[in-house]
Amino acid sequence: MPRQSFLDAIDQRVLVCDGAMGTMLYGRGIFLNRCFDELNLTQPDLVAEVHQAYVRAGADIIETNTFGANRMKLGTFGLAERAHAINLQGARIARHAAREQLYVAGAIGPLGVRIEPWGKTGVDEAEQYFREQAQALLEGGVDLFILETFRDVNEVSAAISAVRGLCDLPIVAQVTTEEDGNTLDGAAPESFVPGLEYLGATIVGVNCSVGPAAMLETIERMAQVATVKLSAQPNAGRPREIEGRNIYLCSPEYMASYARRFINNGVRLVGGCCGTTPEHIRHIKMAARALAPAERPREKVSVPRPATPPVEAVPRAQKSRMAAALGRSEFVTSVELVPPRGFNADGLIDQARELRANGVDLVNIPDGPRASARMSALSASVIVHQQTGIEPILHYACRDRNLLGMQSDLLGAHSMGIRNVLLITGDPPSAGDYPDATAVFDVDSIGLTNVVSRLNHGLDVGGQPIGAPTAFHIGVAANPGAPNVDDEIRRFEFKVKAGAEFAVTQPVFDVGALSQFLARIGHIRIPVLAAITPLESLRHTEFLANEVPGIRVPELIVERMRRADGEGRAAEEGLSIACEIAVEVRPLVEGVLISPATGALRSGFGVMKALTECSRP
Repeated sequence: MPRQSFLDAIDQRVLVCDGAMGTMLYGRGIFLNRCFDELNLTQPDLVAEVHQAYVRAGADIIETNTFGANRMKLGTFGLAERAHAINLQGARIARHAAREQLYVAGAIGPLGVRIEPWGKTGVDEAEQYFREQAQALLEGGVDLFILETFRDVNEVSAAISAVRGLCDLPIVAQVTTEEDGNTLDGAAPESFVPGLEYLGATIVGVNCSVGPAAMLETIERMAQVATVKLSAQPNAGRPREIEGRNIYLCSPEYMASYARRFINNGVRLVGGCCGTTPEHIRHIKMAARALAPAERPREKVSVPRPATPPVEAVPRAQKSRMAAALGRSEFVTSVELVPPRGFNADGLIDQARELRANGVDLVNIPDGPRASARMSALSASVIVHQQTGIEPILHYACRDRNLLGMQSDLLGAHSMGIRNVLLITGDPPSAGDYPDATAVFDVDSIGLTNVVSRLNHGLDVGGQPIGAPTAFHIGVAANPGAPNVDDEIRRFEFKVKAGAEFAVTQPVFDVGALSQFLARIGHIRIPVLAAITPLESLRHTEFLANEVPGIRVPELIVERMRRADGEGRAAEEGLSIACEIAVEVRPLVEGVLISPATGALRSGFGVMKALTECSRP
């Protein structure tokens, strides 16, 4: 073990951490699609060689090759059950390379999934995964833990709690930030530094993401509020692609010049992240030796900041006409209008005007229905609202949007008068017109509901005030016919807890299933709009029954459509079925959302007529 404790050493001098492991392995011929952590078991000599290079460069701290060695990330390589062995061996390799002179830090990175409130992985689950990794690293003999490259303060907080539940070893908690100094999820240093200190971080710092220049500005802000020591491990600049390889261009001399500036601003642990090599660390070590640590009082004087006045959320009844109507227990009707494939919205506007003239309360604008390329739902909703006056329900899908991008979209939508939003996860592109397109899901509908709920309370995703709160009327999807109803109800509970105020079902063809579902959500009941889809043909019926995820069409209805198709009256029978279902569900729900075929408003008016007639005394 080291001659003195880590805490004693860092009280007396600046400690230098090693640099990138992945960059060095990549340079030794390991492909990027390999699991670098697995090399602890399959090629331990190669990992040890990288460690020894940093030892020779003068590093005081060696990080284990375990950044991605948690059960979730390893699971993507089929290695989840080897998590303990990979971490244990990673610690042992680093311990052997460090001998008794250097400190070994157990490296722990993010899980690679969103945790609550942005994702479906619970904080308790995240802590369990981190605890498993930390336990193995402890068994391997680490002296401290470095929790690094976290974009989400909630997640790094879970990692701190996991480690603190096992031991009292020093914890270096590092987040990754943007050029503006805030985390990738928008949390400012003035908020995340005190929060991480409170949870038990020994040292708070930043790593990865940006180069030294931008990181220095963040460190300067952190120094104003921190009462613990600081760390800085920047990338060697932004990566540039040169002949198919990602190259980091910051020279060792440049990195060392910024190491001096970090140290002069109170940093006591300095090193490097992506793109840094033993040569960078050698120069950083020389810079650290030449400088005495900047003396800063342990008790900082916080920079006074004006208190944020409490923000009152807009009452539900004032959010939209729809919200007010549901608050008065009025039955609401909406008809779905699909955005056009081109940019000409004249037909869409004409349809919306016709619906309003016929007493429809709302139009429902789906977001990229069936993952096809159409005018954006946001643009279509704004055009319809501004040119016809009818109130839209904007579908907003998580697919292909990151968390901050969704926040920006929604703030823009609010500024243009959109109030009713239906937040959905979204179909994968493989379900639509472009099966080869890739999908990006930063958060799911539960996480997005939390985002919008925060906006409604005047806060962004990073907890920063946005000024006046938004007034979104938040809707979510529900599927009474889901294959796993228990899981669907559990997700529905999460959505309501997150702030959902109304729900829209998948198309209802089984009223009994809807009734049972409503009974089971009685303890968290919010207004529900039942989706009614008039069947157009036997082919349409069979398509919905067999090829659309989440829709269940009973065999009895399929048989009715089969007989009607043989008699040449399938469309009429489909409308009759829709009217029958609408009349049956009316006493059970607070509204309906009618989804006729594109341009087929006649069937929508047919369902409306049936509802009107059944409501007469």
